[in-house]
Amino acid sequence: MISSETVSSYLARLAAKQPTPGGGAAAALHAAQAAALVAMVARYTTGAKYDQHAPLVQRITQAADDFVAEALRLAEADEQAFQAVIDSYKLPSGTDDLKAARAAGIQSALIRAAETPARLIQLSGRIVDLATELFDVANANVISDVAAAADAARAAATTARVNIDINVVAVKDPEARALLAQQTDSIEEKVVLAADGLSARVRERILG
Repeated sequence: MISSETVSSYLARLAAKQPTPGGGAAAALHAAQAAALVAMVARYTTGAKYDQHAPLVQRITQAADDFVAEALRLAEADEQAFQAVIDSYKLPSGTDDLKAARAAGIQSALIRAAETPARLIQLSGRIVDLATELFDVANANVISDVAAAADAARAAATTARVNIDINVVAVKDPEARALLAQQTDSIEEKVVLAADGLSARVRERILG
């Protein structure tokens, strides 16, 4: 499981000539790092100097920790979903019935594989929103990490979008394709715009 292996082990598997983990898992880990950075900045935004913001910071810290866990679950779900796609292509097809069962299995697996990055795009947006909330009150000494979080969440969203696209183009059911489109309708573009805007605000604050 990605959540319990070392960074070196994960990177070795990612670099290997094997189908999983791949871009989908990497996208989820971008999101996990983004949320962890938000949590770290929040934890540095505590103490007497920040007492007036304590309820906000506490809520952000808890939410960010929850988002880290959710992103890790999505990383593992993506790896499992893509493996299911690979396995479905290996199903026997020696008879008409087997061909039909294999085709149905492939389509089902492709839809499931597209659902995970769709959830990741939504999570990325929530992480950017959380980082934006924190920006105005964040400890100035670690404000650059708010931008780092925004950029990591941005990468998660754009990478997830590509992973949706590569699965959806092979989905033949128009209703399933439409449903997947609805789940991410314009969300990725909004995440990119929000992340870019937040990063720009951080740089302006740093550079004065």
